Amino acid sequence: MAKQRSTAIPLAAADSVAIPKPVQVFDPVARALELVGDRWTLVLVRHLLSCPLGFQELRRRTGIAPRVLSARLRKLVDEGWVAHPDAGPRSPYVVTDKGRTLEPMIAAAARWWVHHAMEDRGFDTTTFTETSAQSILESLPFLLREDRAAKARVTFEIRLEGEGGGVWTVRIEDGTCIVTPGFAERADVRYTCQARVWCAVAVGQIDARDAIARGGLSKEGGRAALDDYFHQIPRGEAPE
Repeated sequence: MAKQRSTAIPLAAADSVAIPKPVQVFDPVARALELVGDRWTLVLVRHLLSCPLGFQELRRRTGIAPRVLSARLRKLVDEGWVAHPDAGPRSPYVVTDKGRTLEPMIAAAARWWVHHAMEDRGFDTTTFTETSAQSILESLPFLLREDRAAKARVTFEIRLEGEGGGVWTVRIEDGTCIVTPGFAERADVRYTCQARVWCAVAVGQIDARDAIARGGLSKEGGRAALDDYFHQIPRGEAPE
């Protein structure tokens, strides 16, 4: 039998091989991250994908400090991801066609977190009880269990009271989820409760059935349950 020749590089030779600079390496991941920039690029574009938003509304949705937000928005405008047509202090920012090309990356990052990081045992679910209900509601499309929603057609109306409250329509159709503010034209199921309670139920910190039994959550309509269609953080696993 013929002896195979080893293709391994001798240790001494390997040590002498020149290490390329990052810019010399063809790495689509590295190049993409260079273009996208820091973490706030995807976060801000994500919020602007739904509708134009002003400076203060972006602050409320992201919690970014005003000085940081101002600098990031200037950079996004300069790089063409975002436009600021009127350039006034209260005029809205809008996502550009170039910015919209980031939507698949934003969705992939969100779903990766839901599938691989949200259920980490070290994740503290109690931090979300102070999160505005709006931020959780607008994240529901990323939390959707596509397998359970594949053939579903159901409309939920969420009526929330207290701080952070309001009314939203959550529509699930053939594997997609659409969330819009306002009353549902024709709701299959209607939930009513305090915004703080709903936040805890939505992320899985409180069981919806327990909340209904204790009177903290009211459900009217059909048997469909909102929590059946969305990923949640396991209860009882938050650090003390």
